[in-house]
Amino acid sequence: MTQPELPLAQRRLATVLEHMRLENAHDFDRCIAVFDHPRYEVVATGEVLDGASGVGGLLEENRSAFADFHFEPQRVSPAGDVVLVEGLFAGTHTGTWRGLPATGRAVRLRMALVFEFDGEALVCERLYFDLGTALRQLGVARDPLSTAGRIATLVNHPFTITGALLRGLFRRGRG
Repeated sequence: MTQPELPLAQRRLATVLEHMRLENAHDFDRCIAVFDHPRYEVVATGEVLDGASGVGGLLEENRSAFADFHFEPQRVSPAGDVVLVEGLFAGTHTGTWRGLPATGRAVRLRMALVFEFDGEALVCERLYFDLGTALRQLGVARDPLSTAGRIATLVNHPFTITGALLRGLFRRGRG
């Protein structure tokens, strides 16, 4: 069976798998060329990268920051006009990422990706991940429930903490 004879869902799936293969190979020009018009939406940061230069810039920043990065898809499911992917981004922070100098730390970050199609054309990749998890793994953020996180919260947010304490005392006084 040739590619055009495959059902639409299978052709979309093949497009997504090829896109991810090229991204993992760090072949960004061909990775971007899989799109009808490249567009990435990074939900964790609110960024919308529209066009080859924007998407290419993000991919180059990731390669510069995590030269060994690899995305391992663990579940891939066509669903309506999208292909849903759940997987794991892994890499070692060896270059600047989002203004953060290299830490040398490894990250293993669960992600959900939504690849949106218009007919057969891939038109958008939407990335969902927890930025806080990435920052904790890189050593620049703390779990607020840990001892270090509680101390950091007290040091970094004295007005917020004071306000919360005063609100609590005020509520107790009324009750």
